Amino acid sequence: MADRPHNSAMPHITVRDLTMAFGSFVVMRDLNFVVNHGDVFIIMGGSGCGKSTLLRHLVGLIEPAEGDISYDGFNFTEAAPEERERMLRSFGILYQSGALFSSLTLAENISLPLGEFTGLPPAQIREIAALKLALVGLKGFEDYYPNQISGGMQKRAGLARAMALDPQVLFFDEPSAGLDPISSRLLDDLILDLRDSLGATIVVVTHELASIFTIGDNSIFLDADTRTMIAQGDPKELRDHCPDAKVRRFLTRGAENKVATQNG
Repeated sequence: MADRPHNSAMPHITVRDLTMAFGSFVVMRDLNFVVNHGDVFIIMGGSGCGKSTLLRHLVGLIEPAEGDISYDGFNFTEAAPEERERMLRSFGILYQSGALFSSLTLAENISLPLGEFTGLPPAQIREIAALKLALVGLKGFEDYYPNQISGGMQKRAGLARAMALDPQVLFFDEPSAGLDPISSRLLDDLILDLRDSLGATIVVVTHELASIFTIGDNSIFLDADTRTMIAQGDPKELRDHCPDAKVRRFLTRGAENKVATQNG
């Protein structure tokens, strides 16, 4: 975490026997998986299966009904509040909407976490905010407001804010939602560039096939019917070789059935 050295031989994130529930209603049960350092890890599945709920568990917004989540071998679920707060500072989160404050400029949005957690002087915070914006291709847009830029640019600005504190893990919730195919592909390329340059581990909730195959090197598939994960691995391998037909249909969007019908 931020104040402890990590062991790259150890999984960055370990989820063990996780059950997610709201009262007596179980969303998902028996989730067991690891995310390695430097992974772009995809959480995928059909609508309403609990993908975003799982992300909220991973960042501590929702507590598990059962099981636990660890980072670099340290139990995040059972951590004391002050230790969990320190761990949270090594996370960066990009929500679907970008979650920018409309009354603040892009630079001011990025400066918020820096001002709250670093104690740096305002001039240095401004420099760091400008650097983060430059990293996502928004150099020169420091004094623009969110409503003055496009949806794709807002997503990139949200990503710049998520990177403000140099996080070890970046979490994205449907980053391509609402974007046209070109903007979506540019964001995918940016995610890979940032993973390679920053060495961060990236966890992405998405159902967009283009993004899944472009950026994902590991994944899990959540199934709403059985309320558990039914596959894990490289998305391309799952598409081509997963024994579960439901997973293959999701990753080909029914192309198997079309081929079968044409051949019939």
